[in-house]
Amino acid sequence: MARLDLASKLGSWLRLAALIGAAAALAAPSFQAAAGVDKPKLERGKGERCVEDTDFMRRNHMQLLKHHRDETMHRGIRTTKHSLKGCVECHASEKTGSVAATKEDFCMACHTYASVKLDCWDCHATRPMAKKPAKTEATAEVKTSPMMANTQNGGAKP
Repeated sequence: MARLDLASKLGSWLRLAALIGAAAALAAPSFQAAAGVDKPKLERGKGERCVEDTDFMRRNHMQLLKHHRDETMHRGIRTTKHSLKGCVECHASEKTGSVAATKEDFCMACHTYASVKLDCWDCHATRPMAKKPAKTEATAEVKTSPMMANTQNGGAKP
């Protein structure tokens, strides 16, 4: 019986030591912080506020983007709240018009600081798309295929 008590106490102490060790490892500063590297200074986004709290976005933006991608690509559900396009439109630099053209731009600044490779831009645009003016009846072009042109002008060649 005494042996069982000793094993139980030892197990408790080992769990406590592991918990303290994990807490110490998590509390240790990152390499950049330990080296005295300043945190990146980012331009403020163009909106009133971000779609989520700043600290939440710092830690979870990749999970949100992956979830949004899965919802869009695999389920056909398109929303704008956590879309990469929305992030780019809001956070593109005033100077470069991009989120990743220079190391000071929004995405590159943090990802360089954290030593995280950005591969989003292998497929996605780093700049907001130019907004096309809405077509009105007066400015709308009617495009006609060459086949239709022949039938509309009495068969004469255009």
